[in-house]
Amino acid sequence: MLEANYYQQLSQEKVQCLLCPQNCILSDGETGFCNARKNVSGYLYSSIFKKISSLAFDPIEKKPLYHFFPGREILSIGSYGCNLKCNFCQNYDISQVPFKNYNRFNLSTDDILLAIHTNKNNIGLAFTYNEPIIWIEYILFLTKLIDAKYKKVMVTNGYIHLQPLEDLLSVIDAFNVDLKGFTDDFYHNNTGGSLEPVKKSLKMIKQSGKHLELTNLILPTQNDNPQQFEEMVIWIAEELGKDTPLHLSRYFPRYKSAIEQTSLEVMLELFQIAEQHLDFVYLGNLHSEKGQNTYCPNCKNELISRKGYYTVITGLDEQKCSKCGFETKIIG
Repeated sequence: MLEANYYQQLSQEKVQCLLCPQNCILSDGETGFCNARKNVSGYLYSSIFKKISSLAFDPIEKKPLYHFFPGREILSIGSYGCNLKCNFCQNYDISQVPFKNYNRFNLSTDDILLAIHTNKNNIGLAFTYNEPIIWIEYILFLTKLIDAKYKKVMVTNGYIHLQPLEDLLSVIDAFNVDLKGFTDDFYHNNTGGSLEPVKKSLKMIKQSGKHLELTNLILPTQNDNPQQFEEMVIWIAEELGKDTPLHLSRYFPRYKSAIEQTSLEVMLELFQIAEQHLDFVYLGNLHSEKGQNTYCPNCKNELISRKGYYTVITGLDEQKCSKCGFETKIIG
C-alpha cells in the first residue's frame, strides 16, 4: 500500500478522503466507498497502488474515442474498485469487488512500460475498465515514466474534486467521461452520486483544452425521457461546445439491474434529438450502420468510415475536411 494523496486527518484515528465528492470519513481500519482507500492507524492509504486487474491493446474507438487518433490502438489497463455504485455496472466484476477479494494481477510497472513499445500501432496508455480516479496515485506515478511521445487517456465517470482533477489534467491528453444522466435523482437512485460535480469536471476539462468526448448509456425508464435528454444535449452544446462528440450507448441487463435492454427505436429517437444540437453523435452497443461514421458538419462529406472497430479515414486532410476545408479538431 501507498499513503494516499488528497485527505485530511480529523483526529488521531479519523481521516477524511478529499479525492471525490463522497468525502468519506473513515475510522481506523475502515475502507472508503470506493473499496480502494483505507484508514490505517490514522493515515489514508491506497490499497490498489500497482494492482492491475486487466491489460489489453484496444482500438482507440473502444474507449470510445472517435476523434482522437482514429484507427490506432492503445494499451489499456484497469485496477479495482469505483467511487460510484451503479446498479447497471458493465464491469462490476472488477469495479464492485469487496476489498478482501482483490486478486493482484502479476504485472509490474516495468511490464507495463515494456508493453507500450511492443505494438507499432499503439499511441499510448489508457486508464480504463474500472474507475481510474480512485487509483490516481498510480496514474501520476506511471505517467512520469512514460515517454512523452505516447498519449495518456482516461475513461472516467468524472466524479472528482477539482484539485485532484487539476493534477490529472497536467498528465492526461484525452478523456472520455460517462455522463450517466442529467438529474440528481438519477445519480442518487442509480449510482450513489450526484450530477453537479460531474458537470463541473466536464467544464474544467473542456476549459483546459484537453480532448473530451462523452458517453451516455441509455437506460429504459431511467434516463431516456426525451425532454430531459434534450436538456442534456443543449447543456453540452452551450457549455462544452456543439463539436463535443457524444456516444449514445445501448444498455443490456448487467449486475443488479433487470431492466430490459434499450430498444432500437429509443436509441434512434434520442440520436435524432442529439443531432439537432450537436455536430457529432454516435451510436454504440448495437448492430447498426447508422451513427457510426463521421461526417463534416459543414458539407456532410464523409470524413471517417467505421464498420465495427475497422476504421478508415476517407475525407480528412490532416484536421480539415478534404472537400470544403472545415476545421474538424479531430486529432491524429
